[in-house]
Amino acid sequence: MACYSDHMGFGVFIHRSDSIYDDSPAERYQFPSQYLGRVLACLGDWIIYYEPKKVAYTRGYFAIAKVGRVMPDPTAPGMHIALVESGTYLDFINPVPFSGPEGVVEHGVLNDEGRISGRAQSAVRLISSTDFNRVVLLGFNEIESELPRVGEAEVLEPVSGFADVQSPFILEHERDRMTQFTSRIVRDHIFRRLVLEAYDRRCAITGLRLINGGGRAEVNAAHIRPVEANGPDILTNGLALSGTAHWMFDRGLISLSDDLEILISRQANDRESIQLLFNRSGRAIVPQRAAQQPHPHFLRWHRDNCFKH
Repeated sequence: MACYSDHMGFGVFIHRSDSIYDDSPAERYQFPSQYLGRVLACLGDWIIYYEPKKVAYTRGYFAIAKVGRVMPDPTAPGMHIALVESGTYLDFINPVPFSGPEGVVEHGVLNDEGRISGRAQSAVRLISSTDFNRVVLLGFNEIESELPRVGEAEVLEPVSGFADVQSPFILEHERDRMTQFTSRIVRDHIFRRLVLEAYDRRCAITGLRLINGGGRAEVNAAHIRPVEANGPDILTNGLALSGTAHWMFDRGLISLSDDLEILISRQANDRESIQLLFNRSGRAIVPQRAAQQPHPHFLRWHRDNCFKH
């Protein structure tokens, strides 16, 4: 099977939560051959996912990932697949709208008159290091001070106006700075924040929302498919679980059906007591928005690989 290699560059990939393409943003991005050259230019480097404004409850710029490989799609003639490098996909803490208080955040989509050009409609487009940095800073601005430092110049000030400066010095500092987001400590911090906010700090299994005097929630952010099994740090691979529920879930004593019914393993030694821990509905309590709910892809993996039937 053919694979490609080329130079590196930052990019923007458009992804819709209702996409007709065979996409799984944390794992793969399917695209037509007309965008092959642009995707190849991003090979080995970071891209930003963007959901267009026409999508209901759009997230705007909502995540980063690194393109690991590009290859023809063996199941769809004329289509290609960009494979996401394992352990690089990460949702933004704050999804970034296309336009903010100071105007369009991605200056590269503007023409010489400062108006939005047709380039903004491209499903795949290259993005300058300055635009990339601006969007990433906005996406993670509340935790910037908590991230590991990689040097004195890693936090870059956005430029004013519509000019984009392509300085090799800035570009390399931005790539160095992006290594922060492959740190397990940083990723665990961001994943916990994302999951707990989406679930309102409430356990999906018990329904309990326990907060201590210091404001810290009792629940944990659990991966449905564990990191050790190449589970991505994506919200749809997460659940907010209390300590006991988390312990049972990780050991396969409980799981979830695709429609979120709570399942109990036949190997559980005290099924009646376990049942009493569940919220009254007998189904997991999850966020209302579909884009934040556990994805059936990850739930099936847990049932097939962890759950003790």
